[in-house]
Amino acid sequence: MASTDPYRITTPPPVGEPGAGPDLTRVLLWSLVVLSAGANLVASYTGGPPWLNVACGAVTLLGAGLLLARRLRGRR
Repeated sequence: MASTDPYRITTPPPVGEPGAGPDLTRVLLWSLVVLSAGANLVASYTGGPPWLNVACGAVTLLGAGLLLARRLRGRR
């Protein structure tokens, strides 16, 4: 007897469709956020110059903002 389940996925999605593979931009943005937050943490604990903390914080904030904007734009 054949399966009559309409929700069963039998074939993988085509390569060109969204969700078919990892999103390179998202991976790079997450890497940027994690690395800049880590650099900010190290600069804070080692007593680095204040401009370095501000620069790392700005990069972290920019990366997080871009991730949020991409997330909100993808909901539409």
